Amino acid sequence: MWPFVTFLCLTWGHGQQDSTHNPEFAERLNSIYRHSVPAVTVSELKVLMKRGVVVLDTRESEEFDVSHVKYARHVGYIWFDMREVYDIPKTDTIVVYCAIGNRSERIGEKLHKAGYRHVYNLFGGIYEWVNQRNPVYNNRDVQTTEVHGYDKNWAQWLDRATRVY
Repeated sequence: MWPFVTFLCLTWGHGQQDSTHNPEFAERLNSIYRHSVPAVTVSELKVLMKRGVVVLDTRESEEFDVSHVKYARHVGYIWFDMREVYDIPKTDTIVVYCAIGNRSERIGEKLHKAGYRHVYNLFGGIYEWVNQRNPVYNNRDVQTTEVHGYDKNWAQWLDRATRVY
């Protein structure tokens, strides 16, 4: 039943796929993504979160500690290890994210290769999450306005947060 519900949620919002607060940001993202992992929008992720989706943060620890999506599980990027996710059933729906969605797309590819069937990438990453006024939490589980900027060239697209490096 869960894969069917996921399918309905994702096809229902498919017309808004690749949407961001700023259309120029979406254009830039589309130019760097491989489009190898299906994308979900912020609004689609919010619907999936109400249904118990697994959310994986693929950024580095220092980025995650500054802020992350509530209940997201940190798995990292450089030192990502499949042993970090073996407890997740391969039939579960997983959404991966990073700062903008590029690193998370690579982790999504690894998950697909390992047999995970329902893996999606958050289009625009945590930048788009906060640009659409959604909360983030620091390593003390306190809501914050800070987001790790990751890269100053990309951080220009982070409109509604305090950038830290």
